[in-house]
Amino acid sequence: MKTNALSIALASIFAVGSALAQNFPTKPLRMVIHFPPGGPTDYVGRAMAQKLSEIWKQQIVIDNRPGAGGIIGVESVVRAVPDGHTLLFGTSGSLSLAPAFTPKLPYNVYTDLAPITLAVINPQILVVHPSLPVSSIKDLIALAKKKPGHINYGSVGPGSPQHMGMELLKTMAGIDLVHIPYKGTGPAMTELLSGQISAMFNSMPVVLSQVAAGRLRAIAVGSAKRSPAAPNVPTVAEAGLAGFQYTTWYALLAPAATPKDIINKINADSVKVLTQPEMAERFSSQGSEPAPTTPEGLAQHMRQENENWKKVIRLAKIKIEG
Repeated sequence: MKTNALSIALASIFAVGSALAQNFPTKPLRMVIHFPPGGPTDYVGRAMAQKLSEIWKQQIVIDNRPGAGGIIGVESVVRAVPDGHTLLFGTSGSLSLAPAFTPKLPYNVYTDLAPITLAVINPQILVVHPSLPVSSIKDLIALAKKKPGHINYGSVGPGSPQHMGMELLKTMAGIDLVHIPYKGTGPAMTELLSGQISAMFNSMPVVLSQVAAGRLRAIAVGSAKRSPAAPNVPTVAEAGLAGFQYTTWYALLAPAATPKDIINKINADSVKVLTQPEMAERFSSQGSEPAPTTPEGLAQHMRQENENWKKVIRLAKIKIEG
């Protein structure tokens, strides 16, 4: 009798969950993006929101919440009602790098958020000022070994993806480059274009026009394979550092207690959106590559990336914040 009662109770719970998912969404949704409007993250997040809104016949309001390295935006989702109507469009920086670099966050991204799907992967491109006499990664490594501590590079701050990508390069190549942190991409790019700094990893939409104009020189991409947005630029691995891989990525998540059936529905509809040829074209124009996953696949990806960055931090002897 007890077993039958338990079975009935569980069946009721599953039935309620399925009904919730079937009727989802029941009202307008909110998608939190922890960057200002107009940047690459905002562009991809809004594109996904537009297509999901068409499928669901509900408005998705974009809530841009920049600041504190993504903490403000992520925390607002962690504290939201877990009914699937509040979503986080997060980044590799906030979901894997920040937990490695700043362990004392006001939340745990692995227990306080429910992964839904990886959205896109963004190959990062290494550019140098034309005054630096290098045309390839091999040239850069040779010059850095000849003149240790002579070449500097920019980032948007300690622990940022640009900083950590270059630290990965330094560690694997055994070279000494000087880190110059800035408070944003704008100031860093201004200094790079003026020749005040010599090199920088950055996203393709930010730098490809400058490369085309001859103001910067592209010497490598950090992804495992060449990017369709810059097919003539070799990978770092091709240039001799086998196994080098540095990309950024965006992903969709919800508050941790969001019902599994709703997570699965959002995942299924997000995969439909991300696999549309039209979306692939839109994203490739920004140097992004659609990369949908299962919720479990995203969870595994986040943890693996976190472990990779912990290793870089350890090998490069980078001071941990907090």
